[in-house]
Amino acid sequence: MNVFIRTDASIQIGSGHVMRCLTLAKQLEKYNVNVKFVCRNIDGNMINYIAQQGFDVFTLFTEIDTISHWDWTREQWHDDAKETISIIQLEQKTVDMLIVDHYSIDIKWERQLRPFVNNIMVIDDVADRNHDCDLLLDQNYYSDMENRYKNLVPKDCIQLLGPNNALLREEFLEINPAKYKRDGTIKNIFIFFGGSDITGETLKTLYAIEKYMEKNITFNIVIGTANPFKNQIKLFCDQYDNINLHCNIDYMARLMAHADLAIGAGGTASWERIYLRLPAIVVILANNQIELTKTLASTGAIQSIGETNMVRQLDIQQYVELLINNPQIVRKMAEKCLSIIDSSIIREKKIATQIMEFLK
Repeated sequence: MNVFIRTDASIQIGSGHVMRCLTLAKQLEKYNVNVKFVCRNIDGNMINYIAQQGFDVFTLFTEIDTISHWDWTREQWHDDAKETISIIQLEQKTVDMLIVDHYSIDIKWERQLRPFVNNIMVIDDVADRNHDCDLLLDQNYYSDMENRYKNLVPKDCIQLLGPNNALLREEFLEINPAKYKRDGTIKNIFIFFGGSDITGETLKTLYAIEKYMEKNITFNIVIGTANPFKNQIKLFCDQYDNINLHCNIDYMARLMAHADLAIGAGGTASWERIYLRLPAIVVILANNQIELTKTLASTGAIQSIGETNMVRQLDIQQYVELLINNPQIVRKMAEKCLSIIDSSIIREKKIATQIMEFLK
């Protein structure tokens, strides 16, 4: 069985789309599915990383001479589709499914690809455009989940909606969150703002909570190699014995499971934290995180500080102080996570299993 995945990573859009597609690819691989990626070579791409994970990657060849990769793909969708088709045709094999995880791709692109593949699956978060797909995954938590894609996808499209369909890496699924007691005491803080963090949230957070570095708290900071502030972050962390700096790791779940509080961005990392019942202070880094973060904050599972351009060091410091001094709030946040994700369901019925059932 052959599956192609069309997705991208860049400095502008981060690594989240590629990371969740890699999670799905590894799940499919266990069913002996041959998975290949199609990506564009842009600043901040993860083409080499995908290859290091053992998957073939085909690189789209048109060079983009613009800051916004999103805008180029949206406007030049026909060129993107044409290049993708040429790659699929070169394989000279039946493509059982094409998976698309890309905010700039919509029904026009998908209809161009339809004659060359048996099925199309779309992974989306924003529900802001029409799709021609057989399967749609939106793992996010919204009050109107069942109606988000009404009139946006074909009537016979199977919709996998909500966080019980979250694409979590195997390192998370191997952990049973119930084994970790969260009593509200904060002795271990986990900080992660994605692989690129171009707005410098990690550094801002470190400066904000410097007053707590002398307290009996362990800090685990995770960054990616694309982080433009990594040298400054390292210099800061080297000053303190209770700060551990990690870069491009494969043991994120373990660090998070042992943490008492997380500070990070909205988006895909939300499901990793909520699955582990890890209370979090969240900064909104992109427009597509606004609705989701506000909805999660309304449940009490997270504390949202707001959008990055409005968040000051003092804001972060005040939220951390609030939670350190009020363990009952932290405890309730962990309890609220239980109502959002059922860890037993997500471990037993993975997305790859549902895809394979669909393709039978």
